[in-house]
Amino acid sequence: MKIVILGSAAGGGFPQWNCRCPTCQLAWTGDPRVSRRTQSSLAVTADGRDWVLINASPDLRQQIIATPDLHPREGSRDTPIAAVVLTNGDVDHVAGLLTLRERQPFALHASPSLQALLDTNPVFGVLDPALVSRHVMTLEVPSTMAGLRFTSFAVPGKVPLFLESGDVEIGRETDMTVGLVIEAAGRRAIYVPGCASVTDALLERVAGADLLLFDGTTYTDDEMVRLGLSPKTSARMGHVAMSGPHGSVTALAGTAVAQRVFVHINNTNPVLVEGSPERKAVEAAGWRIAHDGMEVAL
Repeated sequence: MKIVILGSAAGGGFPQWNCRCPTCQLAWTGDPRVSRRTQSSLAVTADGRDWVLINASPDLRQQIIATPDLHPREGSRDTPIAAVVLTNGDVDHVAGLLTLRERQPFALHASPSLQALLDTNPVFGVLDPALVSRHVMTLEVPSTMAGLRFTSFAVPGKVPLFLESGDVEIGRETDMTVGLVIEAAGRRAIYVPGCASVTDALLERVAGADLLLFDGTTYTDDEMVRLGLSPKTSARMGHVAMSGPHGSVTALAGTAVAQRVFVHINNTNPVLVEGSPERKAVEAAGWRIAHDGMEVAL
């Protein structure tokens, strides 16, 4: 199994187009300690021929161009992308579906709630149902595509931002926010790009995995509040911070995982700066920070 991280940033990418936070300012000035990142997405293959995308970033066209494995190979029109799997309905994970509208066959896999969410928005009708087949992924029921086995499971989360109204329930486990177990040839990778808290059930799930790709949105829970960029903490946005007594680094420290990588990293997160104290702290704890184009072979 080969995994390519197409986009390693959270919504908005890095640098975010309108942001002058400390880390974005480094990117705008060309500081070599930071590298630009597109929005969250993966590509996975079992055989190097057929690929499955996990989430469809608004930056998907740029990501395909930057990834030779995903280029068309033969005939007048072609793609090695056999399927797309969605983990939630956030804009940074579904907007890229509109990039795939040029009458190209592929399979779209998502939970019942996410499929219904797409159905309620007529813009996704540009995906011709005669060519783009829809497949419902039921929690805990394995699905096989392109020689890979995917099993979705609920993780603590919330509804997408555009569905928020009034009091928002944070941390409920439903099929609106899922993680994925990806298996091939006896290897197991787990992808959780959005997670509100690390539960005992999640710890049990990831134990013994060959690879964990986990939500790295912010370093501290109050990061965006402290910078004056948002009134929302990381927890309020449905993400567990890296640091702190209840952060993901501490919560996952005792869990046996062969490789652990932070993905979906917000533009404000200081771990984006190579050599920063925060970057050194997470690396000392056994984590790597994802970058666009990063490959992992299992």
